[in-house]
Amino acid sequence: MKRLLLLLASLLFVGMAHARLQSGEVHVWDTQEISFEASRDYANPYVDVTVWIELSGPDFKRKVYGFWDGGRTFKVRFVATAPGEWRWKVAATPADDAGLNGGAGALRAVAWSAEEIAENPNRRGFVRASPNGHALVYADGSPFFLLGDTWLAASTWRLPYRGAAARPDYVPGPGISFEEAVAWRKRQGFNSVSFIAAFPNWAADAHGATHANKDGVFLRNAWEKFGVWAPNAKISTPDGATTTAKDMHDEQGHRPFEVFPDREGLANFDRIDPRYFASLDRKMRHLADQGFVPFLEPIRRDNAPSWKRYFDFNTSYARFVHYLVARYGAYNLVFSGIHLDWIPKDFSLTADEFNAALTNHHRTYGGLPFGQPYTTLIDSSTYKAFGHAEQAPWLTMHTVGNNPRNHAIYASIEELFHLQPAMPAANLEPYYTGWNHSINRPGGETPDENSPRDNYFARAMMYGSVLSGALAGHVHGTAAYDLTTTGEAAGWRPYIWTALKYTSGAQMQHLRAFVLSEGARYQDLVPVPQDLQPRSIPGALADGLDGWSFLARTPNRDFALAYFEARATRPKLANFQPGARYGWTWFEPETGRWHRPITLTADASGHLAAPPFPVGGPNATRDVAAKIVAVPPTAR
Repeated sequence: MKRLLLLLASLLFVGMAHARLQSGEVHVWDTQEISFEASRDYANPYVDVTVWIELSGPDFKRKVYGFWDGGRTFKVRFVATAPGEWRWKVAATPADDAGLNGGAGALRAVAWSAEEIAENPNRRGFVRASPNGHALVYADGSPFFLLGDTWLAASTWRLPYRGAAARPDYVPGPGISFEEAVAWRKRQGFNSVSFIAAFPNWAADAHGATHANKDGVFLRNAWEKFGVWAPNAKISTPDGATTTAKDMHDEQGHRPFEVFPDREGLANFDRIDPRYFASLDRKMRHLADQGFVPFLEPIRRDNAPSWKRYFDFNTSYARFVHYLVARYGAYNLVFSGIHLDWIPKDFSLTADEFNAALTNHHRTYGGLPFGQPYTTLIDSSTYKAFGHAEQAPWLTMHTVGNNPRNHAIYASIEELFHLQPAMPAANLEPYYTGWNHSINRPGGETPDENSPRDNYFARAMMYGSVLSGALAGHVHGTAAYDLTTTGEAAGWRPYIWTALKYTSGAQMQHLRAFVLSEGARYQDLVPVPQDLQPRSIPGALADGLDGWSFLARTPNRDFALAYFEARATRPKLANFQPGARYGWTWFEPETGRWHRPITLTADASGHLAAPPFPVGGPNATRDVAAKIVAVPPTAR
């Protein structure tokens, strides 16, 4: 018997929390779920069935795909993007399944009140590019400045969801839960976390962290489970690792794909386990309720060689991306098509191969159903890896990251900024606090963990990246990106509860305060490093993070933001309004403290001489930022 049900649990909860809703009403931008059952069993529902709804409402009409959720159950998630009447009709292939075809429904969407929006900014609508293409905004046009943290294994048991709220005074410690970690970062001003949805071939088994099968095909190039040795390890990696891989199941031991029992841990990429994703559902819902916009990625690149060797990669990978988009595309998120932090010959496919699979997904299923940004985490630059516009039709946001983590990355950010059509950009993997690794040593330097110098390097990349044109925001990272936790030694990377207390994380909120100090005006900034005289001190290292200055200014030259690294020299700024008066206000990135404004006047050539640094005079002994705002003529 055919049945089509709008899940009542969600509506009942909303109805209790907001009594003004009537029967059949929902709030705009709140995830809704339709559940229905196939009339028969399928050998592999993940592969054999495609289900969708034709959704229509005010200024909206499109196909929204659903997903298999185990047994005969299929679900479709969607949001109403505007107040008014919404209708849907269900269809599927195969077309002769009476349980999956022909059902229909309707609801009425109503707006949130101003008070309700203040409780959760996600009620402003899903993020998208700003009108000029350079930044991100909520659907209602208000600014969204991404402040993210890097918890790459947060989808797994390593940060367990417990269904219990964190104490208001919680401080990270052993046994930390997903809810406690989110609450801690929310108190520090974060609004996003980056994580990978699935680690198909990673398990704490007899094989090494980096493992190739008898065919010589690499199944994984995983992070080590420190202190847990792999008796059957065949490969000694460059860092000498002989431990097994970090285990990446969910809280109940489920893994995202079935695993062949006799093929050395190879995942069957054409058979998923929906129970794993049901665990991830709870975390995605919690992030939405806490006002977070997660950065979600399907897999890390090291799973792809076996996927390519034993499966039809373009079709199979597109199917998995489609599954994630169907399951989570009705949440406010930034979607990454692949975690491509490195492109080694043996441990990854090429950027072109990933581009082909993601383009196949785009052409087969379309992009994200509700217009959220679509990008990838990348080694160097998405533009260098994939191209722009028609060269990568799925890509709607550019990024840089991973390598280099110093001055040498800023030219790539500026390059992204000047592409046409414009797209938002962000640095997703800058300097990581507390990480002793060869790619994380500006100028060859390795500071002590959480030392002032260590936190300074992270802070310098926050401001340098944004003022080079990465106006979408910034993603912070630490050496605990892998979520080392109980049951293993800390090894080369610290426990997650230790890294969450590094000073650099708490300083991210000051970046937001600085950038948004004039509201949405930052969205019009253009990087103009050529107008700094000098841009850097003599002998400043191209691979370092000392001695450089940064300047971004609006085209009409009435607003600018500047940042000066430690050891920077006092510059002269060019191309301001000749003879205009400006208020120059120093800002301390370490503390978030603003100084009293200083009034300066540009000369007849539009040059503006920077005042002496608050500490150091002609040369900054520590990093400092500045806001420069034209004084209105009536106030002169």
